[in-house]
Amino acid sequence: MSPTTRRLTVAQALVQFLSVQYTERDGERHRLIAGTWGIFGHGNVAGLGQALLEVGEDTMPFHQGRNEQAMVHAAVGYARQLDRLSAQAVTSSIGPGATNLVTGAALATINRLPVLLLPGDYFATRAADPLLQQLEHPVEGDLSVNDTLRPVSRYFDRITRPEALIPAALNAMRVLADPVETGAVTLALPQDVQAEAFDWPEEFFADRVWHVRRPAPDVSELAEAVEAIRSAERPVIVAGGGIHHSRAEEALKALVEATGIPVASTQAGKGSLRYDHPADLGGIGHTGTAVSDDIARAADLVIGVGTRYTDFTTASNTLFQNPAVRFVNLNIAAFDAHKLAARTLVCDARAGLTALTEALAGHRVNSVYETEYRAGKERWEQVVDTAFTAPDENAVPTQTQLLGALDAVVGDDDVVINAAGSLPGDLHKLWRARSPRQYHLEYGYSCMGYEIPAGIGVQQAAPDTPVWSLVGDGTYLMMPTEIVTAVQEGLPVNLVLIQNHGYASIGGLSESVGGERFGTAYRYRAADGTFSGAPLPVDLAANAASLGMDVLRAKTVRELREALATARASDRPTCVYVETDIATPTAPPAEAWWDVPVAETASRQSAVQAREEYERQVADRRRHL
Repeated sequence: MSPTTRRLTVAQALVQFLSVQYTERDGERHRLIAGTWGIFGHGNVAGLGQALLEVGEDTMPFHQGRNEQAMVHAAVGYARQLDRLSAQAVTSSIGPGATNLVTGAALATINRLPVLLLPGDYFATRAADPLLQQLEHPVEGDLSVNDTLRPVSRYFDRITRPEALIPAALNAMRVLADPVETGAVTLALPQDVQAEAFDWPEEFFADRVWHVRRPAPDVSELAEAVEAIRSAERPVIVAGGGIHHSRAEEALKALVEATGIPVASTQAGKGSLRYDHPADLGGIGHTGTAVSDDIARAADLVIGVGTRYTDFTTASNTLFQNPAVRFVNLNIAAFDAHKLAARTLVCDARAGLTALTEALAGHRVNSVYETEYRAGKERWEQVVDTAFTAPDENAVPTQTQLLGALDAVVGDDDVVINAAGSLPGDLHKLWRARSPRQYHLEYGYSCMGYEIPAGIGVQQAAPDTPVWSLVGDGTYLMMPTEIVTAVQEGLPVNLVLIQNHGYASIGGLSESVGGERFGTAYRYRAADGTFSGAPLPVDLAANAASLGMDVLRAKTVRELREALATARASDRPTCVYVETDIATPTAPPAEAWWDVPVAETASRQSAVQAREEYERQVADRRRHL
């Protein structure tokens, strides 16, 4: 007797399948694919487009985007807000629509965040060959532009026959739901196959639950970690994004309060402890606080929890200077746990922290050490107060004074989003994170253009939460298009748009490495051919208004604070536009180095001097073996 089947096109079957996939962790169930973003072209309009229309919004909600890269960013923001337990799909046509997905896919995979990509592809039957937008290769007939997604996808498959969808779809869900493997997943869909019908087994459309596991630590690894912690005199915890993904914040707090071990946070891990907890030292590394970096330099044991140890965190391997320093890394991914020649604790962050707390019962760091780091924290809080405070309410605000004004307006559960420019450094050093999800920095890929679409994704995931997307003019000009989507969907995302007439962050970096701010200003060409003339007469506030946002212009600190309060109370997408004072430095300097190689030979004195400083700094780099 043959099993019951259902005759559907490949696209229809895929949408039906996605609508009944779930994740489950700790008894809490989520839809794995909660909706689909799409821009339609000839490569997906008659396949996935028709399938989404046919099933309707109740089965698979559809979101209309304006740029394929931005749609991926929105899906990533959504997944991060929901701790990777729920994700979204993104469909594009073939050609430029597909290649526009690549940057977003790289961002998702680098940050270990799930997104399902469904680009159209060439005809599997080659009935039309070459077709519009097809990339022809003289010796690889099966190559398409979608192959650019292979290196940035955690799983990739091209569905050239209907029945191949079944194993591919199951593998795609396995990877998306796996906390170790997750990232961008790509199913390339030839446009003829999308529309081809097949008799699908009914079992393919049954509800399927993907359990998100919490592996416990190995007994011997736990014992070694406990021994290392008990014997350390100056331990410090480096909190990474894995703490948030695991919802391990309370477990971290319990360990810290039992042992007195202080916590310094990466960009992804900030907010693991509330900012006013006495053991929270703030950000660590190149953009870290003075107290975090001072403690890190003298630490004899670094306990990394859910961190990848990027160069910003380690100050390009110059931060951890104690000759006796050793590492214990608690990470669900063995790949990350083994970094810096560490003792490993390969397990879920919450399970591992809980086990450590139990095994360390009765152990506490020396009171002198606690007094030292708490005093350093108090000194840093004074630095933050100074940076946030504007002596003159009627003056043009600096960037840090802008953050101070925002700090005074937000509530505990507001979400602040940023990714690139000078803001990540100021935020990592200064922002007072009040809750685990408030600080949303995409700094794995530091992708200009992420903030506005990510704000939309976060707003979709947390509809009643005020969301703030912070962007400079350079980032805004990269990707303002999804403002239209926020207006269309009625999502009250708040945009804080900072005008500083160029790439301010890279301008500062350029100056420090002998580049003399070359090519970083948004100005007219001067007589000498350089971009050093008058500022360009662009009006970004008018642009945001033309895309449908309410716009509030603020010229002074007082007007800025009032505008931010008005935006927070609004139920419409609102832009607060401000031109900041970039001539008055109020941001604290970097407390640790970052390796940006400087020209070894040069005729310009600025580069010669920068190279001399580079050689002084690089001498402190060490290998941890």
